[in-house]
Amino acid sequence: MSSTTPNTTSPDRPDTSVTPAPRHSWAAVLALAAATFTVVTTEMLPVGLLTSLGAGLGVSPGTAGLAVTLPGLLAAVSAPLLPVAVRRTGRRTMLGALLLLLAAANLLCALATDFAVLLLARALVGVCIGGVWAVAAGLAVRLVPPASVGRATSVIFSGIAVASVLGVPAGTFLGALAGWRWSFAALSVLALTAAGVLARTLPPLPAERPVRLTTFGRLLRLPQVSRGLLAVALLVTGHFAAYTYVRPVLERVPGTGAGLISTLLLGYGVAGVAGTFAVGALAARDPRRALLAVSAGLGTVVALLVPADGSLAASTALLVVWGLLYGGVSVSAQNWLSAAAPQAREAASGLFAGVFNTAIALGAFTGGRVADAAGLPQVLCLAAALALLALPAVALAGHAEGAVTVPR
Repeated sequence: MSSTTPNTTSPDRPDTSVTPAPRHSWAAVLALAAATFTVVTTEMLPVGLLTSLGAGLGVSPGTAGLAVTLPGLLAAVSAPLLPVAVRRTGRRTMLGALLLLLAAANLLCALATDFAVLLLARALVGVCIGGVWAVAAGLAVRLVPPASVGRATSVIFSGIAVASVLGVPAGTFLGALAGWRWSFAALSVLALTAAGVLARTLPPLPAERPVRLTTFGRLLRLPQVSRGLLAVALLVTGHFAAYTYVRPVLERVPGTGAGLISTLLLGYGVAGVAGTFAVGALAARDPRRALLAVSAGLGTVVALLVPADGSLAASTALLVVWGLLYGGVSVSAQNWLSAAAPQAREAASGLFAGVFNTAIALGAFTGGRVADAAGLPQVLCLAAALALLALPAVALAGHAEGAVTVPR
């Protein structure tokens, strides 16, 4: 493998005895996309239900926000550790068990009589999120031919973007119509359905090699891995620092009302789905170039939102481009890390998911502190600076002499 530009093929493809027949491959990929859609919708659903959830359980909206923070933090911890704990378990069995646990956790949320019970259920959700991310993210290479790995990875990660566009709004609408408990009950049914589909379409997929705690240390010593993770941390922290407060940012633009802002955010989400595939196509060929383009583009677009606050047309265009670019972050980073450590893809995916979820929490927290202390324009400037700082991390990684073999 070139030390300059990783590719998405791997010298250690698993034995063909566990590779599904081609006609079943894409069904399995779509089932994994359904799994990511389910866990991300579950993770973010309380954002749309905070007021009614807090009122129903007798807590303030601020306290109810712990229902989002707690699973994110636990996902960050469980993503690298869960593959270690169940290192020899078949990946179909592991994913199915996690989705069944997710269904039980959502049912417990629906039946919770006080906030402590709901937080316990949300803690279980965090474990499921981390485990599904860590395992599902790197499975495309075991399901489809090498030439299709990039596209399959984009499909798997499209579940994340579709959750924002469709899953969370649908859950919020159901909560407004029938009550927040029914939203969680519906997610329980969705998780059971996803588990059933995975059981039918995913081959057994035994663990390629056991993941050990020492594997993570060896991975982090590879420059392409450590700098790729640094770029992810900077991009995601910057994104969530700004995106958490995107509604008040848009409210400053003349001519925007609640209805128009909702439409703009929907446009952002649709652009994110498109970006997953558009940037993903580039990432399949050259993940380094894709990450460089995303870093430069995000930094520029978010910075331009500061002077664009007087123009609805400019703000709308920038918001759509923002969604398009951010939609490519996950798939580009996954292609990069899979190529940087092809013999430890699952461990690399676990580190990726852990860093990603930590950055979500850090970005939202940091953005809030800056917004309170300095104002919304400074939040956008911070986000732009963090995204642009990812550029040298990726550029330097491209010239690093990183090994691609991780000793056992």
